[in-house]
Amino acid sequence: MITYVVRRLLVAIPTLVGVATVVFSLLRLLPGDPAVVIAGPQATAADVNRIRHQLGLTQPIWQQYLGFMGRLAHGDLGISIRTGASVLEEIFARAPFTAVLAFTSLLIAITIGVTAGVIASTRRNTGTDLGISGGAVFGASMPTYWLGLMLIIVFAVHLRVLPAAGSDRGPISLVLPAITLALFSTGLIARQTRSAMLEVLGQDFVRTARAKGAARTAVLIRHALRNALLPIVTVIGLQFGTLLGGAVLTESIFGWPGVGRLLVDSIGSRDYPVVQGVVLLLSVSFIAINLITDLMYAYIDPRIRYS
Repeated sequence: MITYVVRRLLVAIPTLVGVATVVFSLLRLLPGDPAVVIAGPQATAADVNRIRHQLGLTQPIWQQYLGFMGRLAHGDLGISIRTGASVLEEIFARAPFTAVLAFTSLLIAITIGVTAGVIASTRRNTGTDLGISGGAVFGASMPTYWLGLMLIIVFAVHLRVLPAAGSDRGPISLVLPAITLALFSTGLIARQTRSAMLEVLGQDFVRTARAKGAARTAVLIRHALRNALLPIVTVIGLQFGTLLGGAVLTESIFGWPGVGRLLVDSIGSRDYPVVQGVVLLLSVSFIAINLITDLMYAYIDPRIRYS
């Protein structure tokens, strides 16, 4: 397993280099001059030229790229253009908020999605199954921005039971953004759980367990669900990465002070170093989640061996 992990980490290096290259290139293709944006409308041409020189924008693109990759190789993501603080400090200050939102949303999605999928599989082609399947399709197809706005209108504006934005009111501030972010993943997990359970419930070992008089709950949990976990865990791992990316829109809607909102604000102000740092962080997180998901397979199914 150690050899497998090392090989995966080595493969991740060119992936991150490719991500860094793409981000660097796309940011330079954005319309507008970041020096003009930073200097403001009242700045003179001399002020703009001075800022452009400070940012290294007067250098050829290839020199800017080599400088960026050289600093990245030493773990230096640069300095924020907006605040003047280290990019790592900016990201680490916001990362806990995004982590809390993503983990809470994932917990909601797993709890509701797996439970609903198991129930639907045991009541195939009944009203309950159709209702759960319809709800899963609804959740998977619902636009996040529309759902977030509807939840704000209902629970924050009309009922006034939950805050509309921010994180000042503690855990209660997490309710609306977590539900909004979790709905899409809940639908996909429920559909995958139902499909995996239906496949397992028709196998011989399940019928044998029932014939031996095993309790219904034991058959579902210890036998069926345990053997259906591999595809479910795969979807959960992919959805966790999706939650991190989806947090960009959700945090903007609810004013949640996480990495996603930092990314949006930095794009608007042409803060190149912060944008590059946030995208690289999301890429590293996604790679790490995929690796952890693959390693979990061996614990779920002892027959799996890594080579």
